[in-house]
Amino acid sequence: MTIKKTITYTEAMTEVEEILEQIENEELDVDDLAEKVKRVSVLLKTCKDKLTKTNEQVELILKEMEE
Repeated sequence: MTIKKTITYTEAMTEVEEILEQIENEELDVDDLAEKVKRVSVLLKTCKDKLTKTNEQVELILKEMEE
């Protein structure tokens, strides 16, 4: 299961929330559970990467403003 390169942070978090809701409501078949957990881990890594990149960009902009 691959994640599309152009997924936004909001789209990723929305999908994570939907999967977690399915898990909490016991809507997932046991056979699908491992796949969904794997998908959540990929989505969360993507979100973390986006947050890290954004933080670095903001720090660079702030540093440039100080000069």
